[in-house]
Amino acid sequence: MRKYKIETHVHTTYISRCGWLGAGAIVDTYRKLGFDAVCITDHYNRTAFDYADIDLTKPGSKVHAFLEGYRRVKKYAEEESDLIVIPGAEVRFDGSDNDYLLYGWHEDLLADPEHVMREGLPAFAEEYRKDGALLVQAHPFRKGCTPAPAEYLDGIEVYNPCPRHFSHNDRAFDYAKEHGLIMTGGSDAHRPGEEGLSGIAADVLPRNGFELAELIRSGDYDLIMYE
Repeated sequence: MRKYKIETHVHTTYISRCGWLGAGAIVDTYRKLGFDAVCITDHYNRTAFDYADIDLTKPGSKVHAFLEGYRRVKKYAEEESDLIVIPGAEVRFDGSDNDYLLYGWHEDLLADPEHVMREGLPAFAEEYRKDGALLVQAHPFRKGCTPAPAEYLDGIEVYNPCPRHFSHNDRAFDYAKEHGLIMTGGSDAHRPGEEGLSGIAADVLPRNGFELAELIRSGDYDLIMYE
């Protein structure tokens, strides 16, 4: 049995309009479920920026505002528990409903949302790889989504048990296997009761996004699956 449990996909109510989970709920529930770390992957898309009242027309980086949910969860965790909270993002480009989980990124990569969302995946692939980040397509076979060309990806979320959607995890697994892509699992938690349904279990505990990306690249973990 692996030593540590890590959530790779969870949303907060502060940035993700569809998220109902606040800092206390996330930290308290994940510790109760025996998790050691959670990665906050709030939506990085136009709906989220509108909901969070982040003005994309003003100059300057928007990363600080985007990470509001992460900061709140991290602050509560530092005060109330030993849960490690890691920053991530779920990026969506204009013209598609596909979502991409981003791990281990530097702030400059996401500083200009207008640029990121308009440029699309092929151009972004060059940028995130120069940055050293890791990109995993979330639930690629969910209704409204399509699997991206493997050449632009590092991995595929092959196990997404979110009960409000049917993610066709079997097809995601087959796509990842066919193209030699990294396989991850994550709860995609938005609401109470969706926490801790998946994630990864490992013998090392990442303490920031870069260490989480390194762990995922290594493949030295097991998927948490309760089915």
